[in-house]
Amino acid sequence: MPTLLPRPSILSIEPYVGGESKIPGVNRIIKLSSNEGAFGVPPGAQAAYAKLATELHRYPDGGSTALRQAIAARYGLDVEKIVCGNGSDELIGHIIMAYGGEGTELVMSAHGFVMYDIAGRYAGCRIIKVPERNLTADVDALLAAVGPRTRLMFLANPNNPTGSILPQSEIERLRAGLREDVLLVLDSAYAEYVTRPDYDPGVALVEAGTNTIMTRTFSKVFGLGGVRLGWTYAPPHITDVLNRVRGPFNVNAPAMAAGIAALAEPGWVEKSVAHNSEWRSKLSDGLRAAGITVHPSEGNFILADFGTTERAKGADAALKSRGLIVRAMASYSLPQCLRITIGTAEECGMVLDALTGFMHGTT
Repeated sequence: MPTLLPRPSILSIEPYVGGESKIPGVNRIIKLSSNEGAFGVPPGAQAAYAKLATELHRYPDGGSTALRQAIAARYGLDVEKIVCGNGSDELIGHIIMAYGGEGTELVMSAHGFVMYDIAGRYAGCRIIKVPERNLTADVDALLAAVGPRTRLMFLANPNNPTGSILPQSEIERLRAGLREDVLLVLDSAYAEYVTRPDYDPGVALVEAGTNTIMTRTFSKVFGLGGVRLGWTYAPPHITDVLNRVRGPFNVNAPAMAAGIAALAEPGWVEKSVAHNSEWRSKLSDGLRAAGITVHPSEGNFILADFGTTERAKGADAALKSRGLIVRAMASYSLPQCLRITIGTAEECGMVLDALTGFMHGTT
């Protein structure tokens, strides 16, 4: 037994495991395990990133000024309420360390994004996972789980990995039911893919001055998962805290340049969202026709439910035999499910063929 030990909560963490990317003996890999954008990196972002190759000896702008201005202009936001980070994961960690810690509680839905649990345990929070209703966050159950020590509530909307969503009226009811000293964090990583009219990613509550934070990412629709780029929108007193605790150069210069260019890429978001809506529907309908339960999704992925763990494992093996990698969901307590990213039309067709064959016993 080593004499130097970390805080006990650290040893309770199960390390995060990203989506698989390799299959031994398979040359052509179709990776649909990490909800990456279907069309790769925007051309303008590629050029902007490459252009900085000769400037890598220079420190970046510590305030991400130009990037924050570009975000504010794109979404009609107050630039002073934006903080950028090395992926939204970094900012989630800072939020929890700043407002949580030993003796506090963090409330989240049962199948919420696993990084809330990991970062919360790192900070020493007690994590409370609240049962969902039909794989959708239950506002009444979340509110009932709040106790005297609760300081943080995290809600991904749309949620990863279930794809479910709460309308704005429910989000407002959730915020209204929380004490003022409970910070509500709305993780809107998949906001761009939502086409419902009754959706707000969190801007309204931030602007209303409530203790609410919206987190966003460039890793999905903007195709920049590899450079790690995210941001928050929050009231000034929270923004002030995040600027005190983040690293002085937490966003690298090429990432900032790529992010600015991605925001300006003509038609990129519109093309991506139209494709996602079309193929999310086609793939869902096709899998349902094959006898697979597919839960409604508002993200760039679907959750396919095979009923049993063994059948899900068999489906995963059938996909891998064709070079298709999706995400097994045992780590989210959904071992009977696979999460499948919406890829290109060809990739979606390959998934449909493979799983239809599996269900019909031909693969």
